[in-house]
Amino acid sequence: MASLPISELTTRARDIFRLVVEGYLATGQPVGSKTLAGTGLNLSPASIRSVLHELEGLGLLAAPHTSAGRMPTDLGLRLFVDGMMQVAEPTLEERAAIERQVAQPGPIEAALAATSAVLSDLSACAGVVMVPRREQRLAQLQLVPLSPTRVLAVMVGVDGGVENRVVDLPLGVAPGTLEQASNYISAHLAGRSLSEAVRAIRAEIATGRTALDAAGCDLVERGLAVWSEDAARRPVLIVRGQANLLDESVLTDLERVRLLLDDLENKQSVADLLDSAREAEATRIFIGAENRLFALSGSSVIASPYRDREGRVVGVVGVIGPTRLNYARLVPMVDFTAQSLGKLIA
Repeated sequence: MASLPISELTTRARDIFRLVVEGYLATGQPVGSKTLAGTGLNLSPASIRSVLHELEGLGLLAAPHTSAGRMPTDLGLRLFVDGMMQVAEPTLEERAAIERQVAQPGPIEAALAATSAVLSDLSACAGVVMVPRREQRLAQLQLVPLSPTRVLAVMVGVDGGVENRVVDLPLGVAPGTLEQASNYISAHLAGRSLSEAVRAIRAEIATGRTALDAAGCDLVERGLAVWSEDAARRPVLIVRGQANLLDESVLTDLERVRLLLDDLENKQSVADLLDSAREAEATRIFIGAENRLFALSGSSVIASPYRDREGRVVGVVGVIGPTRLNYARLVPMVDFTAQSLGKLIA
């Protein structure tokens, strides 16, 4: 059922509809006619009930049971979000908390995980970030001996990130070979991506254009390949704060809890959903049954693409929570987080 324009509602119906939605989003409970009568509407309870019945007939409100008040349907929430919601910009404290996590030194995945965690804390939802599909570019690689058969490969990326991996070595590699291989990588392969570096060193070895001996060539290939293989295994999605989704209303429905956790465990499906927000010009909102992934668990997703410094979309950041999210607060918060991440991505 398509959402009708808000302009098709009477002023009286719009006022009552807005009060029901705002009351439900604030408390998570259905809103009754007696509560509405005390909000200054200057209408009798009978008149209010008549409007509530009209809104229910339009598919905008529903009653969980006969004697309860009304709560918005997914269709009603969509109408409210698109036509009535007034957003509230993040506070200075919220902005500072997000920017601190985005700006922390180290590998970009660590900053993304920290950003997802702080977004989860601020929103009381699950925070999600899609990892950029990119390869690290080399600034320097040092090979440090640990034992006769093991070496620590320390890679410094052009973004300042530092990562360590342990590489197994054949017996008999001379200490000078480690230094020679490290200097060769730093001098000849700096600025290249991992795959570019591997292709270049193999081409030089194949044509005999390298000054390295056989042991040095083998060592360089081992040091580079460990990251090339690792990059292919990196997660496409970082999720933090799943426990925030288990509020009291969810805990009364164990099947819903199971479905929700199953949804989040399938990170590829969540990533596919977020991927549909990559081409959006602004923050996208998926409410309840609007997306099949979270339809049964009754959850909503707010997602915004983030871009690199050249304006290319490289990932998506967002929050997942119950349909009664504080959309007015969270939409600009997710948008601000996307903008902050964009400053991090080279």
